[in-house]
Amino acid sequence: MLKKLLLGSIIFCFLAFLCNFFLSGKLSSTNSIPTDLSVSTFPLNVPVDVSAKSALLISLDTDSTVYERNIDERLPIASLTKIMTAVVTLESVSDLSNTKVSVKRELIRSLDGTGSSLSGIKVGEELSVLQLLHCLLITSGNDAALVLADYFGHGNISEFVDIMNKKAIELGCKNTHFVNPHGLDAEGHYSTARDIAIIARYAITKFPIFEEITSMATSKILGENRYPLVTTNSMIDRARGGNLYYKYAKGIKTGYSTLAGKCLVSTAFTGNQHYMCVILGTFSDDIKQNLAMVESRKLYQWAFDNLEIKSIANTDSSLGETSLRLAWGKKKLSLHPVRDCRVMLPKDVLPSSLNCKLDVPDKINAPVTNDQILGKATLSYANCPVAVVGLTSGEDIKCSNILYVMYVLTSFFESVWFKLALVFFFILLIMMVNFFVKKSRFRSTGRRGRRPTFYKKKGNLHV
Repeated sequence: MLKKLLLGSIIFCFLAFLCNFFLSGKLSSTNSIPTDLSVSTFPLNVPVDVSAKSALLISLDTDSTVYERNIDERLPIASLTKIMTAVVTLESVSDLSNTKVSVKRELIRSLDGTGSSLSGIKVGEELSVLQLLHCLLITSGNDAALVLADYFGHGNISEFVDIMNKKAIELGCKNTHFVNPHGLDAEGHYSTARDIAIIARYAITKFPIFEEITSMATSKILGENRYPLVTTNSMIDRARGGNLYYKYAKGIKTGYSTLAGKCLVSTAFTGNQHYMCVILGTFSDDIKQNLAMVESRKLYQWAFDNLEIKSIANTDSSLGETSLRLAWGKKKLSLHPVRDCRVMLPKDVLPSSLNCKLDVPDKINAPVTNDQILGKATLSYANCPVAVVGLTSGEDIKCSNILYVMYVLTSFFESVWFKLALVFFFILLIMMVNFFVKKSRFRSTGRRGRRPTFYKKKGNLHV
């Protein structure tokens, strides 16, 4: 009876243990590690004085952040809005040169008294979408913005603006909202340095014509008999840019309004380095002073003078190891970056001098697949992280059935469930012993207190 109780208790608790074991994922040693971790980079300590409300410098070669300041702060963006206006336009038309648009009088008149920058297009003239894009992006014409938005919004500018907002969400912009297609100050019209970089990078990557137009200092696309379109970006204008001209700069868009101050998103290139810089919210008492361009140049020049691309991790090299269980004949697991990692670092810093801190479980259970994220490594320079990279095994490792069964049994006998089974058994044992002792006493008492029974048998009296 006692053996059956003990066996039943253990079987019950073992089954309960198995349910908890599998449902809680005890076989997995990587539950706390994010499965989507690839590579993340961090800004460096850049000794450049920046007065802008928000600033961002990123390496286009390594997709890494070099410098950042308040990059998620929602701010007015003025004519940087026109980057998205151009994106929606380019995605709405297949023939830029032969798609013709008429300039409506009411659109041009709606800008009266707004202090808008104008490209000089005339009421009633018919222009190609390509011509309007030149007017939009080179001279920053608010008139061109309205004409394009009206045409591709089917006569409804609000419909076009809705498409702009949907595109921003599609691109992953989390702090951007447009109210108009030109960027005049308006309540609820804002973006951030991070989001502007996302939009601008998308534009120059997907549309070569966009990068071509925004890199022009002048354009005669409206005709030889018309005054040429002249860029608002002095950084790319050798003839008129003065001390703001920067020979490495290329594009992209300027912006200015009372609330936004002077803004700029641009790129700069040397032989082997490519950067994008976003500057939002610069203000100066001297209206001719353009701090957005000045501070962009400072950041570019510091990066060119002091940084270079460094390969700090590659998939063929191990960044460390951890213990491995349930794999026959293999006790250690080598940890490799999920992909190659390159960042911008000071020229005199060797990749081998970086500190590597692993964040992985002490023990990992087989099976393991070669693309399974097992943990992460933080690579640091001068006590500051420069990159976080996901770690994989780089190979498929099978689970040994024998070691697996032994692991389950060992885990059970070490588990609280086995201890509960023993406690349950001893409680039953005590209860049963107590029950039998009481029963035995009751029988013994009954015998001593029972009176003699008299009955007759064949005339004789028996006791």
